[in-house]
Amino acid sequence: MRSCALDASPARASRRRGLPRLLGAAGVIALALGAAACAGPRGTAGDAGHSTLTVFAAASLTDVFEQVNADFEADHPGVRVVMTNAGSSDLVTQIDQGAPADVLATADERTMARAQELGLTAEDPRPFATNTLTIAVAPGNPRGITSLADLTDPDLAVVRCAAPVPCGAVADEVLADAGIPLVAVSEENSVTDVLGKVTSGQADAGLVYATDVARSGGAAEAVTIPGAAAHATVYPIAVTDRAEDPELAAAYREAVLGPEGRAALGDAGFGPP
Repeated sequence: MRSCALDASPARASRRRGLPRLLGAAGVIALALGAAACAGPRGTAGDAGHSTLTVFAAASLTDVFEQVNADFEADHPGVRVVMTNAGSSDLVTQIDQGAPADVLATADERTMARAQELGLTAEDPRPFATNTLTIAVAPGNPRGITSLADLTDPDLAVVRCAAPVPCGAVADEVLADAGIPLVAVSEENSVTDVLGKVTSGQADAGLVYATDVARSGGAAEAVTIPGAAAHATVYPIAVTDRAEDPELAAAYREAVLGPEGRAALGDAGFGPP
């Protein structure tokens, strides 16, 4: 395999070999051309012939998309999926600021609509899953929390997502529908951060998606919120306008929408769109 390891200081290397200073300049040009030949565009890895697909996915999709990614790589030899997970609004901001992304999957349609308005998508988004808000508490529910109303107890430390984040927007809807004036001790930028506060003991309860409690591995317990299903959030996916290989990105989107993707999402507790 041809190596692309180049001397970081070719002129200095030329002088070490006793060559004239003039040849050092020529060496710089030659090495620069060699570097250009080795560094292909995003999505390639030198001579290995491997492609990289960059997926930006909502934080709540982290675990299930790891399975989707593994299946996709197995079905597409030579393709490596690199995933970035964060709050959906943060992901859109990153792409808008120039971050390379081939596929975007958000935790709600409102945030995806913002991506469309900014011209970041190359197609109409496709819904692929739904999720429902729940109350996450410590195993065994030591504080005896049974409803949203219990969260107004000033002795409880309750955390939630910030309003711009999809789980925060859903929380606003659910709380307004129930007429609960919740005062949280902190508002996080992703649902995984909310869950982390609960599982680490920094909070007594947190408003998260049902799938987040399911993937906690027993580190949290769910308290169902009556009526939350009426405010289920819909997850859409789309190929971005800057996809290096639009066909490969579209194939990934179809993998998420297809039988294997739906099975993985169902196993993780997501509902159908």
